[in-house]
Amino acid sequence: MLAEIRIDGLGVISAASARFHPGFTALTGETGAGKTMVVTSLHLLGGARSDAGRVRTGAERAAVEGRFILDGLPADTRASVAEIVDAGASEVDEDGSIIAVRTVGRDGRSRAHLGGRSVPIGLLGRLTGHLLAVHGQNDQLRLLRPERRRHALDTFAADEIGPLLEHYREARRSYGAARDEYAERTERARELAQESDRLRLGAEEIAAVDPQPGEDDAIAAEVRRLGELDSLREAAEYVHAALSGASSFAGEAEGIADLASGARGRLGNVDDPALRAFVPRLDELAVLSSDLAGDVAGYLADLPSDGRALDDLLQRQSELKGLTRKYAADIDGVLDWARDAEERLSGLDLSEGALAELAHRVESLRGELADAASVLHRARASAAAKLGEAVTEELAGLAMGTSRLAAQVDLIAAADDDPWRITVDGAQVHAAADGADAVDLLLGSHPSADPLPIGKTASGGELSRVMLAIEVVLAGRGGGGTLVFDEVDAGVGGRAAVEIGRRLARLARTHQVIVVTHLPQVAAFADAHLVIGKEVGEEGARSAVRDLDDEERVGELARMLAGLDDTETGRAHAEELLATASEDRAGRPTARP
Repeated sequence: MLAEIRIDGLGVISAASARFHPGFTALTGETGAGKTMVVTSLHLLGGARSDAGRVRTGAERAAVEGRFILDGLPADTRASVAEIVDAGASEVDEDGSIIAVRTVGRDGRSRAHLGGRSVPIGLLGRLTGHLLAVHGQNDQLRLLRPERRRHALDTFAADEIGPLLEHYREARRSYGAARDEYAERTERARELAQESDRLRLGAEEIAAVDPQPGEDDAIAAEVRRLGELDSLREAAEYVHAALSGASSFAGEAEGIADLASGARGRLGNVDDPALRAFVPRLDELAVLSSDLAGDVAGYLADLPSDGRALDDLLQRQSELKGLTRKYAADIDGVLDWARDAEERLSGLDLSEGALAELAHRVESLRGELADAASVLHRARASAAAKLGEAVTEELAGLAMGTSRLAAQVDLIAAADDDPWRITVDGAQVHAAADGADAVDLLLGSHPSADPLPIGKTASGGELSRVMLAIEVVLAGRGGGGTLVFDEVDAGVGGRAAVEIGRRLARLARTHQVIVVTHLPQVAAFADAHLVIGKEVGEEGARSAVRDLDDEERVGELARMLAGLDDTETGRAHAEELLATASEDRAGRPTARP
């Protein structure tokens, strides 16, 4: 909901701020006091085009700051808002609110800030588009935009249309993916054939060499070792001779093992216990040196007797390097490339049979998409009749008793070269992202008149009341968000004005409602009442917004009753209006004239 707003340097408003009730807030004031500027400021927060001419005379810029409370929004709206906040790297305050700011300079340049961060104006508009909807006499966008009309219909029958729409979207995604794959295979046949040959030859070359994981590193280490073969053999022979004495290195001398055995034999013939204590250790030395001599002899036996082993390793290393030069930095990367190539080859079947099978699948999915579009179209057509009846019933209480609204659902015709052309009920139609339907709203001024598109036949006041009627009908099918109505009561009076107030109060049960009005019958139903006052001083005209208490509210309603604020009759009538509205909001029966 919109908690508060501050306006600086916009039109007749020098500086003003206002807090809004979570339910129904009425905004009143004399003509020219600046009510239009409040609506304009909300438009600016909604991302509307800026107009330097709106900047107050003498001011360098106009600024609008709104604080929105995000708690209590529907789950889908909350998720969308969180995504937008993250996209702008914006920050939500500790109380769950976020501040949106829009400035317009005298040079016409405009800037936007969200949560303390500078953001594109489009991003600001996306956020407030989820939170705020402004319905003015000249604001026909919501009803004149085809996607908004379709959205209203889908919201009205969400339980029936929602699952069908999701099924349609999934069918469209599947068909689009298969169609794109077929187009790629046919239009890029030569390129794909060349890619297939390259992958196949590479996979075959790698398979012929048959590298093993980590083999290049292992061979490199072995090559380094065998490059020092002579020095390794010389060192091992010397060690073996030292241990066993069986080598020219030791001449005719005995080795360590023989010497240890001889020493052990000498000690076996003495009687001194202290000297005989060395016998076990000499036994251990003899065994260890003998075992070590055997191990060194084995090492010598395993050493290549000539250079052929090294030549074989160098040849294998050359084969592996041939692969790493072409496919990856090491053999593990080469093996990954081969696996990826096999997977890619499995999806590049360019045979006529494979293409025919894919073409058949494309046509099958096109048929499924057409079936889903047909079912969705029939559901929307059925819901459109019910929506028209419900809105017409609401219009009866909004000074449009003879008018009737009809929601019409037509299939969108497709051009011959339309890539999304499908056949529905024998017609060639365009499968758009949200169905093959165009939803229009038609308004007839009386039962016998042919309904015409609402954008061509409705006046500004009628269009606002149609918006109100639709919002009331949809109110029970979703809550949250802020709805702003600018003089929705234009050209209305008497009992019809009371009915408008009653319907706005009903709408405020599920939405925050802000209404700019001239009618006391409408303002009386509000939960809070703000008045814009105009003052003329040396610096020119300026406006300020005040929150009225109960006594002030009686005076304002009396003023709106043909300027009767200074009479007992006017105040009595205002108090009666407030009492009637209060009883109605409380659910108690009200007296009817």
